[in-house]
Amino acid sequence: MNIPAKYNAQLVEEKWYRFWMENNYFHSEPDDREPYTIVIPPPNVTGVLHMGHMLNNTIQDVLIRRKRMLGYNACWVPGTDHASIATEAKVVAKLKAQGIEKSELSREEFIEHAWDWTREHGGLILEQLKKLGASCDWERTKFTMDEDLNKAVNKVFVNLHEKGLIYKGYRMVNWDPEAKTTLSDEEVIYVEQPGKLYYVNYNIEGSEEVVQIATTRPETILGDTAICVHPEDERFFHLKGKKAIVPIVNRSIPIIEDEYVDREFGTGSLKITPAHDPNDKEIGEKHNLEVIDIFNDDATLNRQGLHYEGMDRFKVRKEIVKELEEKGFLVKTEDYMHKVGTSERTKAVIEPKISEQWFLKMEDLVKPAIEAVLKKEEVKLVPHKFVNTYRHWMENIRDWNISRQLYWGHRIPAYYYSEGTSDYVVAENAEEALSIAKEKTGNKNLKAGDIRQDEDSLDTWFSSWLWPISVFDGINNPENKDFKYYYPTNDLVTGPDILFFWVARMIIAGYEFADEKPFEHVYLTGLVRDKKRRKMSKSLGNSPDPVELMESYGADGVRAGILMSSAAGNDLLFDEGLMLQGRNFANKIWNGFRLVKGWKVNSDSDQPDSSRMAIEWYQAKFNKTLKFVNEQFDQYRLSDALTAIYKLVWDDFSSWYLEMVKPQYGESMDSATFEATVAFFEDNIKILHPFMPFISEEIWQYFKERNTDEALIVSKYPEQGDFNESILESFEVIKEIISAVRNLRKQKNISFKEKLDLFVLKKESIETGFYALIGKMCNISKLIEIDEKIENALTFRVGSNEFFIPFKEEINIEEERSKLEEELAYHKGFLASVQKKLANERFVSNAPEKVIEMERKKEADALAKINMLEQSLAALKS
Repeated sequence: MNIPAKYNAQLVEEKWYRFWMENNYFHSEPDDREPYTIVIPPPNVTGVLHMGHMLNNTIQDVLIRRKRMLGYNACWVPGTDHASIATEAKVVAKLKAQGIEKSELSREEFIEHAWDWTREHGGLILEQLKKLGASCDWERTKFTMDEDLNKAVNKVFVNLHEKGLIYKGYRMVNWDPEAKTTLSDEEVIYVEQPGKLYYVNYNIEGSEEVVQIATTRPETILGDTAICVHPEDERFFHLKGKKAIVPIVNRSIPIIEDEYVDREFGTGSLKITPAHDPNDKEIGEKHNLEVIDIFNDDATLNRQGLHYEGMDRFKVRKEIVKELEEKGFLVKTEDYMHKVGTSERTKAVIEPKISEQWFLKMEDLVKPAIEAVLKKEEVKLVPHKFVNTYRHWMENIRDWNISRQLYWGHRIPAYYYSEGTSDYVVAENAEEALSIAKEKTGNKNLKAGDIRQDEDSLDTWFSSWLWPISVFDGINNPENKDFKYYYPTNDLVTGPDILFFWVARMIIAGYEFADEKPFEHVYLTGLVRDKKRRKMSKSLGNSPDPVELMESYGADGVRAGILMSSAAGNDLLFDEGLMLQGRNFANKIWNGFRLVKGWKVNSDSDQPDSSRMAIEWYQAKFNKTLKFVNEQFDQYRLSDALTAIYKLVWDDFSSWYLEMVKPQYGESMDSATFEATVAFFEDNIKILHPFMPFISEEIWQYFKERNTDEALIVSKYPEQGDFNESILESFEVIKEIISAVRNLRKQKNISFKEKLDLFVLKKESIETGFYALIGKMCNISKLIEIDEKIENALTFRVGSNEFFIPFKEEINIEEERSKLEEELAYHKGFLASVQKKLANERFVSNAPEKVIEMERKKEADALAKINMLEQSLAALKS
């Protein structure tokens, strides 16, 4: 068997992913096994793999691969989200580049362009996930605009409308003037920007007096319908019941009182513009104020803007400031930093706008989802700290604005049947709508051409909140075998930034439409940030390309690197050095494999005692580590699990076990030790496989010829065995002895080929079974227990036991004494500095407890070293 000297990640990854796909290992069908199901958080169909996806999907793959090996019927459902606003924005931009405006196209023409875009770009991110090693059931790939998912959305809309939970109403919404649609709160990014605070005087009607307000948006003055002051603010008592005159407009507006006003901010008096500020709208409703909308959908001013009609809002801001100044209304301006809401997709500044939209009543829908997480704990959030965030959002929930003014998406299944009126029916399709309209109106002559469907589409989340149900067709066909077998799913892995917008809504939908939780656990990953703790984004230029990272470090290296730095629920500070660590780990494993495969085996050889003890120790070490790993999986602490495996393989197996059992140069190994070593290696790569699937499968297949049923991906995960803790504790002592002897050899330039005698003055027990190991690892000819110290010997201590290596003739005793005295003087000086610090009451009182503990440890270590050096000097008698 020709084993390459160097591990080639690219060749291996392509080979084994193709092998897994060809043999259909990822596919799942209902059977008599216990299912383990994950549904992927569907990435935007037009998206590409970013670092957040890399972390999230690696975690999911680790979970699914481990459960597959544990004997579960593992099913990981992949898919993509149609991402209404994101996709529509990309299509609009593409058309603009071709000289085509969206307004020039019919809805059907635009939708066809959107489908073309989706077909061209939609599969990219899923192909990139394959490079990562994602073992999704690709045969089950879903898209939120699939026909069956669209049917489910319509069915749910109709159901909720029939229950009286969906209604149309005028509300203040986030309006994107570039995309010309409402946005959900999570699609609004608040960016701190420098601005101006403008101080403006309003004349008091029938008086020479003025009242001064401060605003960041002077263009909205044209929509003012009141001035508001605090009822207990003495500065404005004299204005009670009076009216002010809106500058430029010359409209008379009331001066009202409300405790909402912050007396300390600005001038203590507020201009109230109910059409363009959510807080102003609430005050307006409370005081029955007029609502004057001054903006068109593209944020130009309408006829209420007077001579500014048709101008862009930001141009109007500059022009109106000039006019206010010229007419003596502008008092002063100040620089002002404030947070401005911008569209996540178009980057346009959001305009608060009152608009007629479709809403879903949430007050009653949310109750089972609150109980499921906060009381019954049927759905558990990991880490638990996010429960309070969930509680806050859910207990303060508002009705959900579910409509969007977009073409791309699930069109609202409401149909208007009377020209010029708002009369409508709700139905799953046009045919049903016509039938219902005929019955409702009593007009049997209504035709398909007489009804028209609502122009709006549904919020993207209205389809994705059904995702765990709809991917198994549980809305349309709740009795189908897939839905009954795979639902509820087990684990959901996602980011905390969509805990409310997606996770909470899925829980709501689960109880409403399936009468069951959608999943058992929600593992909330941290966000991937750069070293400056900034969230990674293309706009900041701080996000590496995951595909390029995989090309440089291998998918296994990137997976290991990103997971070792990702503690549960905490943000990950990305460092490319972690990817290098992952790649180095892969190389270490490969080199260890080549070492083992290169050994000659002699079936007639007896097993040395040293190998027998090494095997006994490593078996215990493996079992203890496996117990810890399993516990970490139960707590979703995947980083800690991988770190434990890393230490086991790198330190315990490669650096210690293989060194303890490897045959002398040119010699062969006994078959019992070789078989045990291969078995250990195979168990190592089994528990490593979920994290680093490619290199583990490569090595697994190299160890011996296997059929397709014996592939590592479907092999049995190791069972946790008992372990003897005392043998592990004893070996820690043996490691210290071995390290001490090797260090002395190095310090004294004693060749490892030269055999040494080792004597021990025992004051505490040493596991004598390990003596053979010490002999092999240190090239000791004999290890003898003694009752008295040996003079003229190199000495060291391990615990309370003292060890002696008699001097050979070539060692200069005087020179050795000089070195020891010099080292002793250094450590005494160091001890004095530490003790001086600990004697300083001010230091001890003010320093953190951890710092004090560290200093005390330094003191203890120095005292032990001094004691050992003094005893070594005493042993050097002329």
